[in-house]
Amino acid sequence: MTAPRSLHAPDKRTPAVAEAMARFHPDIVEQVRTTVEREPVVVVGMAQNPFVKKARQALTEAGIPFTYLEYGSYLSKWKERLAVKMWSGWPTFPQVFVRGVLVGGFNDMRKALEDGSLRKLLG
Repeated sequence: MTAPRSLHAPDKRTPAVAEAMARFHPDIVEQVRTTVEREPVVVVGMAQNPFVKKARQALTEAGIPFTYLEYGSYLSKWKERLAVKMWSGWPTFPQVFVRGVLVGGFNDMRKALEDGSLRKLLG
């Protein structure tokens, strides 16, 4: 297993930076957080991204219902998507959550469908 990448420690931020981070699209972060807590399967994505479309299609074909949250496209709402990335720690879209667990992006989700681990998370 690869060692996790280093993250900048929260105690190494100035109060002004911590405040700015907390104010960075908190409405979007709260919407994603509460949806991930409430819904069994959540796909967070963006328009025009082919991997988001593939993830949604794969879940549909597998008969797994999901909630989809979309934030802009390549040309809009990049700051809102950045806030989601900062919250989850995942650098790309889609972001697929199962019972609150971040499964990853499309390739990770596809592997979890193939090996049965996604259905296992669903219980």
